[in-house]
Amino acid sequence: MKDTWLAIDTATAVASVAAVHADATERFGDATERFVGASDILKGGRLQASHLLPLIDRVLVTVDRGVGDLQGIVIGDGPGSFTGLRVGWATAKGLAQEAGLPVVAIPSLMGKAHSASQTLGEPIAVCYDALRGAVYGAVYRFTASQVETLLPPLVGTVEEMAERSPVRPSFALGDGALRYAAEIRAWTGREPLNWDQEAAQGEVGIVAWSFLVLKDKVGATRVIDDLASGEPVYGRPAEAQARWEARHGRPLPDPSRAAR
Repeated sequence: MKDTWLAIDTATAVASVAAVHADATERFGDATERFVGASDILKGGRLQASHLLPLIDRVLVTVDRGVGDLQGIVIGDGPGSFTGLRVGWATAKGLAQEAGLPVVAIPSLMGKAHSASQTLGEPIAVCYDALRGAVYGAVYRFTASQVETLLPPLVGTVEEMAERSPVRPSFALGDGALRYAAEIRAWTGREPLNWDQEAAQGEVGIVAWSFLVLKDKVGATRVIDDLASGEPVYGRPAEAQARWEARHGRPLPDPSRAAR
């Protein structure tokens, strides 16, 4: 009974997983969309490698389904934690290859923005802390049928986001927005929203659940046609790679690239 979609996001230290039945009848989100299912989160980036699969199993058991019942997988596309994204993508690829499933990717920042848009309205800016004085940031607006990317995901300062964005967001959220609160206030005229703490109970606020709402919207997804070569949008190299390149003054050799 291949009637269930699975969504996974591991772009930050709070991973999330959600599953939904394609023929569900309980309304969630926009008036034209109806979903029911289950979701859960995992706090702690270091736990993702060992605890992500058990988390997926728990969510699927909650909806009385297994991997064999999956119709497809939605995976968070980043940008975000290099290690977290690798864990999430490797898991999604393994499940998809085993069961012959399609995989689509949605920017993790888009999922975060959508999780707040259910209550707050648009446009919404999202900022994940990228360290080194920067954020992973983007600005989105949502309608019933599509997603408008007003500022594509970038790695930079909040000031650079403000310069490039064609609109002034109604709100900004994410740990990067909280860290650079003064810059967010100067841009939006409001305090950054601590959405993780203020989100409503249930699935509202969970990024993976938003992926399941977004997967059918125009402008939200990219199809991963080749699982072997498909990669997330990391945003920047891993910390170890950045240190190596700074020390040696050249790009780190790619072991997957054949020697010439």
